[in-house]
Amino acid sequence: MTNQNVRLPQGTVKKTFKGYEEIHVPVPKKKVDPSEPGLMPTSALPAWARAGFGTSQSLNRIQTKCYPSAFEHDGNMLICAPTGSGKTNVAMLTMLREIGKHRDPNTGDINLDNFKIIYIAPLKALVQEQVGNFGKRLEPYGIQVSELTGDRQLTKQQIAETNVIVTTPEKWDVITRKATDTSYTNLVRLICIDEIHLLHDDRGPVLESIVSRTIRKQEQTGDPVRIVGLSATLPNYRDVAAFLRVDPAQDLHYFDGSFRPCPLRQEFIGVTDKKAIKQLKTMNDVCYNKVLEQVGQNKQQMLIFTHSRKETAKTAKYIRDKALEMETIGQILRVDAASREILREESEQVGNADLKDVLPYGFGIHHAGMSRADRTAVEDLFADGAIQVLVCTATLAWGVNLPAHTVIIKGTQIYSPEKGSWVELSPQDVLQMLGRAGRPQYDTYGEGIIITAQSELQYYLSLMNQQLPIESQFVSRLADNLNAEIVLGNVRSRDEGVDWLGYTYLFVRMIRSPGLYQVGADYDDDETLEQKRVDLIHSAAMVLEKANLVKYDKKTGRLQGTDLGRIASHYYITHNSMLTYNMHIQPSVTPIELFRVFALSEEFKYIPVRQDEKLELAKLLQRVPIPVKETIDEPHCKINVLLQAYVSRLKLEGLALMADLVYVTQSAGRILRAMFEIALKKGWASVAKDALDLCKMAEKRMWPTMTPLRQFPECSGEIIKKAERIDVPWQSYFDLDPPRMGELLGMQRQGRQVCGMVAKFPRLEISAQVQPVTRSMLRVELTLTPKFEWDDALHGRAENWWVIVED
Repeated sequence: MTNQNVRLPQGTVKKTFKGYEEIHVPVPKKKVDPSEPGLMPTSALPAWARAGFGTSQSLNRIQTKCYPSAFEHDGNMLICAPTGSGKTNVAMLTMLREIGKHRDPNTGDINLDNFKIIYIAPLKALVQEQVGNFGKRLEPYGIQVSELTGDRQLTKQQIAETNVIVTTPEKWDVITRKATDTSYTNLVRLICIDEIHLLHDDRGPVLESIVSRTIRKQEQTGDPVRIVGLSATLPNYRDVAAFLRVDPAQDLHYFDGSFRPCPLRQEFIGVTDKKAIKQLKTMNDVCYNKVLEQVGQNKQQMLIFTHSRKETAKTAKYIRDKALEMETIGQILRVDAASREILREESEQVGNADLKDVLPYGFGIHHAGMSRADRTAVEDLFADGAIQVLVCTATLAWGVNLPAHTVIIKGTQIYSPEKGSWVELSPQDVLQMLGRAGRPQYDTYGEGIIITAQSELQYYLSLMNQQLPIESQFVSRLADNLNAEIVLGNVRSRDEGVDWLGYTYLFVRMIRSPGLYQVGADYDDDETLEQKRVDLIHSAAMVLEKANLVKYDKKTGRLQGTDLGRIASHYYITHNSMLTYNMHIQPSVTPIELFRVFALSEEFKYIPVRQDEKLELAKLLQRVPIPVKETIDEPHCKINVLLQAYVSRLKLEGLALMADLVYVTQSAGRILRAMFEIALKKGWASVAKDALDLCKMAEKRMWPTMTPLRQFPECSGEIIKKAERIDVPWQSYFDLDPPRMGELLGMQRQGRQVCGMVAKFPRLEISAQVQPVTRSMLRVELTLTPKFEWDDALHGRAENWWVIVED
């Protein structure tokens, strides 16, 4: 992966110190092209389109160059440009182009029922930021912008009312995997994919899936869908353009580092110590030296990124303590008495103890574990210049736009719950963090400093100087993605599978560098790699058949989906997990065993049990209600305990354990729903009911023994406590009037409120008439009568029910 012979720009200097070495890369020179036209004023846009650009007077260099292909043509586009250089506005131009097609030039009315625009961003934080950004700018056109992520589902009606949907790649993949609901996917006319260089990441296959599905469908139906890719600068942009079917002469735009609004001076520091403790101390000392140099002498603000929440406070305290010891704190703090007073006052207001401790010295900390109020206070103090040094985690880089003259990335190892170990930071994280260096309105350049281990220095040098080509990771997910296409009916045979592979980025890269993708000499005379694709599809189909997800006829090549295949595709379950569920979910399975089956999922196979977590896990194991068969040394035990700890709302201590909990519970909803559907398809009523209960426990975070009143947001903790102390079955609550309810709970005043909640609790009265038709067939007529009060705020647009009929 590392490019050993990195060509570094002229003027690069290397310095060696005790314990580390520094490489300084100078600021790139702005290229001046005499033939380049001036910036395009926004007044040159059609009058109706100017509202989308608010008060800006002109487009910037990148937007001016992209304007003709973005706003005057309909071809697919790829724009490669540095972070923070205004690519989003190019996407905005393509949106306005689409909106313009549905606008009546005489009346100015826009026909909102005829089109949808999808904007795909890789992280929830970015999705929320773009919803705010586009929502404000498209408001003058009466266009609704909505977020669609794991956290935010939209009802059919909301989707119908929305024209611009901002979502994550996975979510859009799941939606387009469901063939039944094409009512609005057929209206999509424009898809913008932000950060398309993520093709290189573990999540890359999702992007390949979406793009190949879109282009193939477009060719089959003839409905035009425009795809616009936005990416950071990368060397093999022509490959990505070929994958997106972009016309390289007209619609491919590539801008290098000199187009950054605030050019970047880079420093790479490689720590030569091998021992972890020494490495950490050297990194801390380097941070201290840089703070003195930048904040002390040059009076510049600085962001320091660390990779765990605890580390933010440790780093801030280390630099502060060393400055106190060396008597240099006066150089770091602002001189004026007013800002010192502000810091002192604010430090009394904030809740976080570590923040209280460092604020008076001009240091701040910021991470997702802090309260919203504390984070906002820190953001405001930094923006006003009262805080000189802000130590934070990566969430700040992706969410809040707080630039600083200097950015330090301290250490490049980050904990990954999927892999269960520490891994190197992903390229897009590094680019995003360094994207915060330099404030365009004040600085002529920004400074980015990466502190890493000596062994990783080459990797970051080649990464930052755009010399690492982007590869396809599609083979790793080939079987699951093939299954999704079979379920959709897009691939019905081996030959159609081969055709589908021809639309992927994998295909583009296999042709460009066959050696990397095991395309050996046997395929030499096969120019379109047809045989290689046949082999890939054949082996993926065999894997899927083994897991009972498809039926595969090897002679004719026919591929046919199964019920299990449909469940796997709709709930995003891997074929190995389906194999496990199929084996373990039997008619006799108990609720206790269902927890265990959940823990066996392939999604969690890399989560280890660490030595330092065993004590905390042992404590949790005693506090969770469902017994666990395995011992504490086994990862399955840990996953089972984490799911139960989540349902029980227990507090966790360890950082890595917390990251694992979040990872396990993010997948819990869809995995448990899939287990429920498997039981349903097999026709096992009691197992299905147990699995459905388990789904609800995880979704509502409560056990069946707890009072259902917990599901009412307005129900006070006091009422819940009283209701769980008395041993009265839930059914009896429905017969009580307010005075008797108050008496039962020993809370006379609350009787009326509790009765109001009980009345809204969803329940049905079911009466059935059963008639035998033949010996093996019954006719069942059901009458369902709702016995509860409907409340839109509580029940939303609809309530779902499962009616289970068993003999």
